Amino acid sequence: MTGYSEISPDLIGKRLAVLKECVPALARVAFLWNPDNASNRAIREALMGAIPTLGLQLISVPIRDADEFDGAFSAMMRGMPNAAVATNDPLIRRNMRRIIDFAATNRLPAIYQTKEFVAAGGLMSYGTNEPSMFRRGASYVHRQGAKPADLPIEQPTRFELVIDLKTAKVLGLTIPETMLATADEVIQ
Repeated sequence: MTGYSEISPDLIGKRLAVLKECVPALARVAFLWNPDNASNRAIREALMGAIPTLGLQLISVPIRDADEFDGAFSAMMRGMPNAAVATNDPLIRRNMRRIIDFAATNRLPAIYQTKEFVAAGGLMSYGTNEPSMFRRGASYVHRQGAKPADLPIEQPTRFELVIDLKTAKVLGLTIPETMLATADEVIQ
């Protein structure tokens, strides 16, 4: 097996730390994930390790099907989260607009894995730069003469922080200047 991966479960701790920096009163974080996806299970395991070090409580919100969103959202809010984090599962991505609207309606700061969520109105993302990964994939495929078994699985090396200040304002959040200075992209 060879190739490249944009999945890095270790990033969940960094994602939560970024979220906590923007939401200083963060105590309970809801985690929207698909338990049928092996990468989501790995992210959840990494999350379980990061939660105690950040002094947070986890509200696990598993979702396997689009028809489960209303029930999942209700369960999430019963846990009284201060913020949310979502995986990049295809089910989550297909329902991006619904998730972002829910977070906005409930004034729930959320961090995502890709900037597409932020471009659609989400608060922030921290993760790999997908176009960069796809370009790397193209060059990976073109390694002429190399045997696939000899090529290692490549992990991402560049991560980006994207913040939407309009969404932050709607949520009543003041993003720290230090975070704005280090962000790769700030949507005004």
